[in-house]
Amino acid sequence: MENLKLVPASATYAAQISNYREEFIKNGETIHGGAMLDTMDKLSDWFEHIKNTSNAETCPKNLVTESVYICIRVSDNKMVGIINIRHKLNDYLYNFGGHIGYSICKSERQKGYGKKQLEMALKKCTELGIQKVLITCDKDNIASRNTILSLKGIMENEVINTDGNIVQRFWINL
Repeated sequence: MENLKLVPASATYAAQISNYREEFIKNGETIHGGAMLDTMDKLSDWFEHIKNTSNAETCPKNLVTESVYICIRVSDNKMVGIINIRHKLNDYLYNFGGHIGYSICKSERQKGYGKKQLEMALKKCTELGIQKVLITCDKDNIASRNTILSLKGIMENEVINTDGNIVQRFWINL
């Protein structure tokens, strides 16, 4: 397995973040863990958004504070994934989104990167004082479910989200 590292999302990686976003859009996929990266037209607006949501004083009232990281493959400094850690849960996140959202770009899947990325994020959760982590995935997302289960996720239940999709809710004790 290649060595990976999580680094805070920043303008240093703007070109790679933009390419990552475009790969998801081209494939018609949602960027889970992207902190709304796929919904913003300008990358500068997204950087401002994640700066604001990283601080309790500037975080919009309808959102929660979060940390957004990009997953870098060390050997070639390439972005292969993105992950965000929500420091607490609001009602929506408790029911459907969880503490962590993450994704790996299509061209880098099936290499074990999702599991490694999630392992590193769980360590960051411990540093934030989160002792019990909620992670969710759509029922038909078998790869994500298997990743969560491999890290000792325990499924609590399934719920139907606002789009009518079945969401599985897992807890991981740290």
